[in-house]
Amino acid sequence: MQAINDTSVQECDATGDAIKRYSRTHKKIFLLFIIICFTVIANAQYNITLTFKNTVGEKQLNTDSSYTNQSGETFTVRNFRYYISNITFTDSVDNRLQSYSDEYFLIDEKEEASKQVSLSTSLKHITGIEFLLGVDSIKNVSGVQAGSLDPARGMFWTWNSGYVMAKLEGNSPVANTPMHAFSYHIGGYKTNENAARKIRLSTFVITAALENISITADILKWFAGMHTIKIADIAFCHEPGKPAMQFADNYANMFSIEVVK
Repeated sequence: MQAINDTSVQECDATGDAIKRYSRTHKKIFLLFIIICFTVIANAQYNITLTFKNTVGEKQLNTDSSYTNQSGETFTVRNFRYYISNITFTDSVDNRLQSYSDEYFLIDEKEEASKQVSLSTSLKHITGIEFLLGVDSIKNVSGVQAGSLDPARGMFWTWNSGYVMAKLEGNSPVANTPMHAFSYHIGGYKTNENAARKIRLSTFVITAALENISITADILKWFAGMHTIKIADIAFCHEPGKPAMQFADNYANMFSIEVVK
């Protein structure tokens, strides 16, 4: 009888040990599962689209329409193009940044697809957006570029003058030029002639999963801001210098966040 009891005790002990090992194993598996879940969430990627909407004041830009600037000058727009580069998203909730330092985009009013800038981010919130309006000085002296920076895109002068940061062309009856045309090719990257401008846009907390951020670019800001510029006084600007810097100072304030979807 004693032998039987001993055997039963040993079997019970073995069963208990097995249960403990089983329990420990499942705890480890559960903890591993939790870690994996948190890792997946932390590394989740969200697709964000920045949609650039060109306007004249509160009106949608239309090349067939006539507009009036702050000086009372009427004008129409034929071409409107500008570079966006070095985009940075800020997440002040989690105290993180994500930068796209080697991404360059040419926004062209005549090319709808160009006004959609798609990026992937691991940030869960976006509380601020920064970008450079123009092309940084390094790219201006880095030799022949491809893609949006290809000189064939018509936004490059020479190796000495560099890229055109922004271009605005149109017609106005006050322009003292053939066909009453005005043409602003704003560029320059050297000291005291740098027409690139850092743009900082703050917003309420955006959940990255919302996917679409609409940014308005208001052409009227070209003519008023730090400097009042009249088409009658300056109808042509195709080189670095004081007028280009004044335009750059003004267009630095043309962007605002309009809609988040």
